[in-house]
Amino acid sequence: MKVERILKMIVGCLLITNQCWAGITQEGDTLPPGVVIHNAPAISHEYIGSPSIVIMPDGTYIASHDYFGKKLSDTYIYRSGDRGGSWTPIAKLESLTWATLFNRGKELYLIGISPKATMGYGDFVVRRSLDYGRSWTEPKDEKSGLIRCGFYHCAPVPVVRHKGKYWRAMENMGQEWGWGPFSALMTSISCEADLLDAGQWNFSNEIRYDSSWKEGATAWLEGNAVVTREGEVKDILRVAYGPDDVAAMTSVSEDGKIMTFNPEKDFIKFPGAGKKFTIRYDKKSKKYWTFSNFILEKDRHNMDGGAIRNTQVLMCSDNLTEWCIKDTVLTCDQPELYGFQYVDWQFDGRDIVFVSRTAWRDKTGNPPRQHDANYMTFHRIRNFRAFSKK
Repeated sequence: MKVERILKMIVGCLLITNQCWAGITQEGDTLPPGVVIHNAPAISHEYIGSPSIVIMPDGTYIASHDYFGKKLSDTYIYRSGDRGGSWTPIAKLESLTWATLFNRGKELYLIGISPKATMGYGDFVVRRSLDYGRSWTEPKDEKSGLIRCGFYHCAPVPVVRHKGKYWRAMENMGQEWGWGPFSALMTSISCEADLLDAGQWNFSNEIRYDSSWKEGATAWLEGNAVVTREGEVKDILRVAYGPDDVAAMTSVSEDGKIMTFNPEKDFIKFPGAGKKFTIRYDKKSKKYWTFSNFILEKDRHNMDGGAIRNTQVLMCSDNLTEWCIKDTVLTCDQPELYGFQYVDWQFDGRDIVFVSRTAWRDKTGNPPRQHDANYMTFHRIRNFRAFSKK
C-alpha cells in the first residue's frame, strides 16, 4: 500500500511539472495520468461524474464530483493545500448532482440539481459554504437555496461575471424521464444579491431543441455562459451530432430575459463539440480557451463520435466562432475503454489546472466502457499562453 502511494506521488509530481500526455500505456498499468483525487473501483459500477474545480483566495483548490450508475444524487468535496499535489475528502452533500463550484471571495458555492428520479432531473438549487467546503447550507425553501422546482438539467459549466451580474446556463428537460429534447435557458443574478434567495434570480425564456434544425443532430445541452468582445452574453452548447464538430450559440438580451437562436447561422464549427466542454476568457492573451474531446484521425472508425473520449486537446479562439487546436494534452489507445472527459478547469497564473472524469484500468479491472469513469484526476498545463503563439 505504501509503495502504491509513493508511486502515485511520483507520477503526480511529474505531471504537475510537465505537460500532460498519456501516450501508449503498458499492460497492467493501473495508474492513470495525473494526480488521482478519487478512485471508485471499476468493479463497483459506481461511476464518477461532474468533476468541478475552483481556486479560493488563499490558493486552496476545491474539487467536487458526483456519481452515476448504481449510485446517484450525492456530491463529494475534496481539498488541496499544495496546488493539486495531494487531495483530502472533506464533505458529502446529499441530494445534489451536476453541480458547478464557484466562489464569491471566501464564499464558496455549488449550483446544481436536487434530483427527483434516477435520471437525475430535478430542482435547481444553490448551496453555500463559509468554511472552504467543510459544511454547507441546505436548500429547504426559496430563501435557503431552492431556486426553482422542476426537472432541470445542467453540468459543471462557467459562472460568468458581467455588468454586475453572474450568468449561468442550464437546461430544462421538463419531465422525469428521457434524453434529447432539452430546452436551453440562461439564469442571472446581481453580484451583490443573496444567491440563496430564489426571488433574486432571473430566468430567460426557454428554447426547446428542434431536430429539424440540422440533419443528424439530436440534442443540445451543457451550455456555457460566455461574453463576446462586444459585451454580449451567449450560451454555447454541446450538440449531439455524428461528425462531432458543431456547437450551437444562442444570444441573450442585456437584461437576461430573452434568448434567441437562428438555426441558419448560429451553429458554429467546434472540434469535439459532441461532448461537454468549458469555455473561459483570458484577459492577458485576449483569447477564449477550452478543452475538447477532439477525435484523432487514428480513432475515427465505426464508433459513434460522441462516444470517443480518449483525447483531450487545448483550443483557443479570438471570436468564439473560429477555434484552433493548439496541443494534444491527453491521449491514449483503446477509445472503447478509456476516456478523459467532462473536463472542468481554471486559470492559475501562467498555468491552467483541470480535473477530468477519467475511465482507466484499476486493480479491479477495466471500466465497462470509456463513458463509465472510475477516477477523478487532476492535471496542470504550465505556461499555457505559449501555445497561443504556435
